[in-house]
Amino acid sequence: MPSRMNLAGAKGEAPQNPIAELDADAAPSRAPRALVFDSGLGGLSVLAEIRRLRPDVEIVYAADDAAFPYGRLGEAELVARVETVMAALIGETEPDIVVIACSTASTLALPPLRAAYPRLPFVGTVPAIKPAAAASRSGLISVLATRGTVARDYTHALVRDHAGNCEVTLVGSSALAVIAERVMRGEAVDDAEIRREIAPCFVDRDGRRTDQIVLGCTHFPLILDRLERLSPWPVGFVDPAPAIARRLDALLGSAARGASKSGEGAAIFTSGDAPEPDLRKTLRLYGLKFTPAAMIGSAPA
Repeated sequence: MPSRMNLAGAKGEAPQNPIAELDADAAPSRAPRALVFDSGLGGLSVLAEIRRLRPDVEIVYAADDAAFPYGRLGEAELVARVETVMAALIGETEPDIVVIACSTASTLALPPLRAAYPRLPFVGTVPAIKPAAAASRSGLISVLATRGTVARDYTHALVRDHAGNCEVTLVGSSALAVIAERVMRGEAVDDAEIRREIAPCFVDRDGRRTDQIVLGCTHFPLILDRLERLSPWPVGFVDPAPAIARRLDALLGSAARGASKSGEGAAIFTSGDAPEPDLRKTLRLYGLKFTPAAMIGSAPA
């Protein structure tokens, strides 16, 4: 990977379909490259599972911190933003596969992205409602996600299709993803802030208690230790990351014989800002090195 990404800025012209220009006969010796994308740091929870399952895959992690949090964007604005960022990132990094490690972006932006880049496989993120319902013994499960994900028709359809035998409590939090970002950046977060956000997930009714909680935002597993410690009773927290990693593995195919472990991955921030020292330490824990890049501004009017 280059030492500095030359990504399209606010007035730059990103290629309409950069992946179409990739060399189909690229040397087979190159390790497969995955672009893992999220609005912020939440995708690190997915990255960790990918590294565990496929240590041979080269990782480029991209955080759209210039537009974080996505919950404040309208649907059309969010789709346009993701398309703009993807055009710049795909053209620069030439990935073999893209992981959209964000439920909000996945439910809205995946269809146009797949249409724009038909030769490039995309893996999305959806709330893991089906496995949570299958694992529940009490019949009470909760979905903890961003407010946008909780309100989306897609989420309600998952509940109807896969949790008909359960009572499902949908809990939308506008603060927990931001709290997780703060923790990953080394900031102090009071337990009371987290306890307040997760309290509605725990339902005690007619001798039954919630026993499974779907983590519907990839930020939330980053603070799983805090969630478990602050829970009023033990529950299963269902993380979508393992399923995402398995899907990536299936799409890439088996690792080449004798494939070695990939080296340090690149971490890109669309704001163009260099991370503070505490965040740099966190990135190193995930096998990433900050790679300076030009700011990716809004799509031209």
